Amino acid sequence: MTKPAIELPVEREINTSQMKVSDEVAIQITGMNKWFGTFHVLRDIDITVNRGERIVVCGPSGSGKSTLIRCINRLEEHQSGQIIVDGTELTSDLKNIDKVRSEVGMVFQHFNLFPHLSILENCTLAPIWVRKTPRKEAEEIAMHFLEKVKIPEQALKYPGQLSGGQQQRVAIARSLCMKPRIMLFDEPTSALDPEMIKEVLDTMIALAEEGMTMICVTHEMGFAQAVANRVIFMDQGQIVEQNEPREFFNNPKSERTQLFLSQILGH
Repeated sequence: MTKPAIELPVEREINTSQMKVSDEVAIQITGMNKWFGTFHVLRDIDITVNRGERIVVCGPSGSGKSTLIRCINRLEEHQSGQIIVDGTELTSDLKNIDKVRSEVGMVFQHFNLFPHLSILENCTLAPIWVRKTPRKEAEEIAMHFLEKVKIPEQALKYPGQLSGGQQQRVAIARSLCMKPRIMLFDEPTSALDPEMIKEVLDTMIALAEEGMTMICVTHEMGFAQAVANRVIFMDQGQIVEQNEPREFFNNPKSERTQLFLSQILGH
């Protein structure tokens, strides 16, 4: 007996015409291992991400998902294997780390905005200090991206005056101000109230429609089905299964994936 297809709700029509995936490799991870002390947190990770690809990483707590994406911009150091981002290998060479970080934007679960700076100042700080962008130009870029995430009217407010969903959209705009080629999202909606989740996901969908290369750790399976080219399921530090979304949700191969999906989707 065939199982009914899983249809997951995403309330807006997604424009996939711009979502082209190129043959150019954006991120190459080969045989990567990571330990915290004696705890082997990532085991023999192999992933190739092409330019324009949108990957959702899911799995139970403690499976290594967040550590994986934190290794991609060297917030965590891997102990063996190879990570190449945009043609630059991540080693302990600080020049290489700076180069990769300037091309890779990251949005965290907690917004990490500077509370004593206005929204505009939060967005212009890195372009002015890191990219040496003149202040006027940095402010124009910041306003452009605040408009893109639909909160330009909040520019002169402080983070504490904004809702959680608005703060997370500021965090996304702040990353975009550095004009990254790749965006990493680490559970960007998990600290938000349910009614604020949609506004953040809509912002991420708009980014995907523009062809941004994205890796997103999330449990938002509707977003995964609507936007991802590939869903990766991790457990106990390993990649258990990966597939395009329809096949991943409707025909999971591994028993471990089946169990996870039954718990998270209630099927």
